[in-house]
Amino acid sequence: MSLSGQLTKLEHQRDKPIQYHLRLGNERISLNDLLEKRITISFEDKIECIACGRVIKKTYNSGYCYPCFRDLPENDLCIVKPSLCHHHKGTCRDSQWGESHCMQPHIVYLAISSELKVGLTRRDNHFSRWTDQGAVEGLVLAELPTRKLAGELELALAEHVSDRTDWRRMLQNRVTDRDLAQARTELIERVPAEYRQYLLPAQEIVQLEYPMVAAAPKLKSFDLLKQATVSGQLVGIKGQYLILDNGVFNVRKHSGFYISFSY
Repeated sequence: MSLSGQLTKLEHQRDKPIQYHLRLGNERISLNDLLEKRITISFEDKIECIACGRVIKKTYNSGYCYPCFRDLPENDLCIVKPSLCHHHKGTCRDSQWGESHCMQPHIVYLAISSELKVGLTRRDNHFSRWTDQGAVEGLVLAELPTRKLAGELELALAEHVSDRTDWRRMLQNRVTDRDLAQARTELIERVPAEYRQYLLPAQEIVQLEYPMVAAAPKLKSFDLLKQATVSGQLVGIKGQYLILDNGVFNVRKHSGFYISFSY
């Protein structure tokens, strides 16, 4: 069977294992059902900005044209460095967007995808965030009233714990045996005084299970601009990656690309 359309990030539903879907146009493909089957992804030589629809030759920040990357608030530097949020200064690229996205409660969490890491996301979005990062465990640490405050706490904790994910180790299931509850106990002692009021009582540790029959056998990362056709046996799905027997394909990175998907 073959379907065509514009790529967007993988959709997922909480389950054991997590249920993954690929949406192409009006079709929604269950990827879990394709495990151990051969799939083929072919670039149709067309890319459109996921925000404005402009036809482009390459994307910025996973799917945007350069003008949208430059001008839209969701592509500002403060999105990757939340402590730099400048909404309170009146200089946000779109103040209404900032009100609805950044001036809302955010949580700071601990998660394990390869090593222990600290991160943040909007309240009630943590499971989706952990899934996108390929985390196998997650724990909510604190809830703060704005993205900026959450970013400041994250920055303080990043002096003691990484705030990055090693995608190679994550895809190979090379995961630390660090105890998440113990890590929380140790880390809350390092929370600056001005943020202690936002700490939550000990929360449930959430376990995440991914549809995989094998860890990534090869860490070659496919790029459709360099290799127009990718084909192989699907052996797993984790984070935003399709894991094939001959390499890995980052779906989110290719947002905006028009492809045909065969299986």
